[in-house]
Amino acid sequence: MDQSTDEMTAEARMRHTLVQLLNGRNAHMTFADAVGDFPMEHINASPPHVPYSFWHLVEHLRIAQEDILDFITNPDYKAPEWPASYWPAPGTTATPDDWQRSVEAFTADQQQLALLIQDPEIDLLAELPHAPGYTYLREFVLVADHNAYHVGELAIQRQILGLWPGDSSGVL
Repeated sequence: MDQSTDEMTAEARMRHTLVQLLNGRNAHMTFADAVGDFPMEHINASPPHVPYSFWHLVEHLRIAQEDILDFITNPDYKAPEWPASYWPAPGTTATPDDWQRSVEAFTADQQQLALLIQDPEIDLLAELPHAPGYTYLREFVLVADHNAYHVGELAIQRQILGLWPGDSSGVL
């Protein structure tokens, strides 16, 4: 959005705020920061007492976000099996290419969601045409909240294993 927040309408400010929330601005670390410079030799590692790897967590973020995007945009949406379809199978390992594909797909879907948020043709308070009781606003906040939770988890797990470049603090 090119306007300063002072020149925006209330609706434009709300859309701007939602995009920032989705992208991890202000009080939340961004996904790009959380996965940036991640050491590929540790994508299949997990901190003590955590039953999933770093890649499992990134892939879970991708799957869940993709599912919400599909729910918003697909009138023929079919919910995947919960929780099995939202996580890679336990013990599944990833290659650096798998990691990169997960990161790129997450980023692409996040950009698609941001475009939907900014679309003035979408009434944020309207119910999804194919899902009475579910508003666009609810779904955008849901995906942003889910992402913020797990991006924070990813950052803390990196910190626990000392996988941040430089001083290992994870504070950016």
